[in-house]
Amino acid sequence: MALVTFDLFSALVDARAGGSAALAELAAGRGWPVSGTELYDDWDARNKASQRDEPAWVPFAEHCRRALAATCAARGLDADPVADTAALLATLPDWPLWPDVQAALVEVARTHRVGVLSNVDDDLFARTRVAPLVEPGAVLTSERLHAYKPHPELYRRAVAAGVGLHVPASARDTRGALEAGLAVVRVVRPGHALDPDGPRPEHEVDDLGALPALLREVSGAGT
Repeated sequence: MALVTFDLFSALVDARAGGSAALAELAAGRGWPVSGTELYDDWDARNKASQRDEPAWVPFAEHCRRALAATCAARGLDADPVADTAALLATLPDWPLWPDVQAALVEVARTHRVGVLSNVDDDLFARTRVAPLVEPGAVLTSERLHAYKPHPELYRRAVAAGVGLHVPASARDTRGALEAGLAVVRVVRPGHALDPDGPRPEHEVDDLGALPALLREVSGAGT
């Protein structure tokens, strides 16, 4: 069966909800006068920039630490980046799936191998609610591929590993996959919009429940 991969932190997990809740708890414990959502948005932007700009591969957890250290320094917050990042990442099992995920992955798995293509470390992925829903051998992480989205090398290595189609939600993942020549069906998620200067996917779904029927119709994508 053909391999379909999904992005972890936008298509499957509501990372902003989960991360904001975790950072709100951290802020309350530290006495920081800032909301969890503000912290998450700042940290997430710095995290993505770190992944994009670091020329050598380093673990995803290290990008998270650097981003949190920079966020707290910019806001003048008294922080322990190592301990605070560990506390944030320890909450990954609580980060919620989007409501349509579980049923859709079960249905897609009837006709395709179901995997993940994500900027994450293997041990962190194992803590998420997605881990039990996908084929272990179809989990393609930045740790395994030694590249980060949106660099084309990650997508080229994914294709070499057997990925026939990728399901992203974020602008950078959609653009990166398309520009690398990977077949894409984008799922529309709140807070994510296409890059106005980038290519547009031929197929989009508003709910992953529509994906199985679409996959049966898609041609020329290894499915």
